[in-house]
Amino acid sequence: MPEDELRRVAFGDLPALGLEALSVAVTGPPRSRLIAAIVLGARGCYAAAATVLHELGRGADPVVASLALSTFASHRRQLGGHAAAFGPDAAALKLVVDLRGGEDRDGLDAAGARTDALLGLAADNLGVGRLSVSRRLLARAEPECWRSRVRLGWVTAETELASGNAEAALEPAERALKLATEAGARRHVVKSQLVLAAALGATGDRDRACPLVEEALGVTDEFELRSLSWPAGLLAAEFRPACGRYRSRVDEVLHAVLRRSDPDGRRLARDSPWVPE
Repeated sequence: MPEDELRRVAFGDLPALGLEALSVAVTGPPRSRLIAAIVLGARGCYAAAATVLHELGRGADPVVASLALSTFASHRRQLGGHAAAFGPDAAALKLVVDLRGGEDRDGLDAAGARTDALLGLAADNLGVGRLSVSRRLLARAEPECWRSRVRLGWVTAETELASGNAEAALEPAERALKLATEAGARRHVVKSQLVLAAALGATGDRDRACPLVEEALGVTDEFELRSLSWPAGLLAAEFRPACGRYRSRVDEVLHAVLRRSDPDGRRLARDSPWVPE
């Protein structure tokens, strides 16, 4: 499959690829394999993604290796393993800390890799309660592409929420959604909707939050974005606790995700306070 089409699945508006097409993509050039692993992770196929990312993370190209390590770390965080993500995120930063250059439209370059690693480390520290460290890492990030700026908005908003500053979380969350929408990046729009909905919910504005979550849920189901489907379901269940179908859906999707995870990933999810039992 041409790299441009893979990019549109990972960062744009194309629907999910079938697993057969992805199995072909992961045998291609390193950058295409990286993008295919990103798509696999978005679908919650973490074990398959990890196999590709481990090999790329040991490759000769420092930028691709760094991006692969950061992607693997993000998959660990998605399973609730924030502490387990420190190692690959730190290794990712070390590979590109002295490299510069931003020539790729989606940030698959030295500048994007460096920002990914810094934002990953900020999210890791956020997940283990080190909010001051997270803020210092956010201040070091210098996003050059739309994807990096969107991710900066997410982690900034999440840090404010964790600090109890729900009002301060609104602006970066709104900005992330605007940038993702302008980029036509379906998956990033969904994540931005969830971050904004969480911020709105924390301020008490559920009238705005609920439609965002409902729309995000519909897209995650239609395009098989299982990595976002169960967090969206948890938000929906929080906002509308009387509706039991949301929690049932979370259980169903999370079960499917864990079946497609490697043993370490399942252990992290089982032990994490972020993942429901």
